[in-house]
Amino acid sequence: MPYRNARRRRRRSPVWARWSLGLGVILLVVGGGSLVAVQAGLAAATKSVAQQDLLGSSATKKHADIKGAKNILLVGVDQRPNATATNGTRSDSIMIMHISADHQQAYLVSIPRDLLVDVPAYENGKQSWEGGQQKINSAFFFGSRGLAGDAAMSHGFDLLTRTVTNLTGITPDAGAIIDFTGFRNVVKVLGKVCMYVDEDTTSIHIGEDKNGNKAKPYVINKDGTLKSRIPGVTPWFYSKGNHCLTPNEALDYVRQRDLLANKDFDYGRQRHQQQFLKALLQQAVKDGLDSPTKLPGLLKAFGQAMTVDSGGISLEDWVFAMKAVRPDNLVTLKTNEGKFHPESVAGLGEVETLSDSSKQLLVAVKNDKVGEFAQSFPTFVANT
Repeated sequence: MPYRNARRRRRRSPVWARWSLGLGVILLVVGGGSLVAVQAGLAAATKSVAQQDLLGSSATKKHADIKGAKNILLVGVDQRPNATATNGTRSDSIMIMHISADHQQAYLVSIPRDLLVDVPAYENGKQSWEGGQQKINSAFFFGSRGLAGDAAMSHGFDLLTRTVTNLTGITPDAGAIIDFTGFRNVVKVLGKVCMYVDEDTTSIHIGEDKNGNKAKPYVINKDGTLKSRIPGVTPWFYSKGNHCLTPNEALDYVRQRDLLANKDFDYGRQRHQQQFLKALLQQAVKDGLDSPTKLPGLLKAFGQAMTVDSGGISLEDWVFAMKAVRPDNLVTLKTNEGKFHPESVAGLGEVETLSDSSKQLLVAVKNDKVGEFAQSFPTFVANT
């Protein structure tokens, strides 16, 4: 396929299926499996989930039970801080999962990673951040600088939570950090995930040479922009239509943003990840919950893909409180109607701003009026 001379935008690290593997355990355990499967799998599911203080002082943690509308902050990172990494890491995706007060409906609302926000001053014990305007994905970075492992995750998430709260007025009731590699393991347990690919998509990461061996199909500049095709390597290509993706294909497909047919870049990738997440959860409910051979591995894969702060409520209570929420009814919403609202800021380059309607969406999340907003602004609802 000839190289498309699309405008060179900064290539970003993977955004994993909407970080929402954090939803995985909740939706999988309660999303339609038999009562026996639910009861047998609940302990295994919650045991697999790493729990950690992520919300810090941002959450009151005074919940005795789960009543009323709830908001869960879901964050994917482009590099999970390990035991020795101390350079800080940026959040690659940010989403608020809103649960209606009657616990019948769930909404996923994405926040653009390049959104210009005020990141408050913060001290993590190793390095200080004086506060100021930055892209929202930098909040995790400034919170985690100088730290490693669990400490980096906790402080990065804490500062990001404070930033989101300042932006939206929403104090999350729970939170989760998602390890993107978990997607491959979940699909591996299922064997495949079948979904509709809504536009031709060319991979810039994986291809095959003339001998059928995997090879990189493109040269990537140091700044992350796409430079040129590598002769003799055919990129993996996902044509518009129905596909059943293998674990490696699924992982690759959800990463793509540079060579989308509609040239919608991050918003296209965002939409594809929403579609993939929903397809993954639907298939997990259909093929995994009542399978005695798949269920243990499936719950373990979901559990190992995330680190959760349950906001002082046990995961078991979260699961049973959300029992009416099903993947089929999961509604995903895109800010700015999936269109870029760019602005140039000295020292930061191109950033994104929110439209007035997007600001109304965030108010709707705070006030548990997302359903009404979706009816009034149908173009904000992603086609998944």
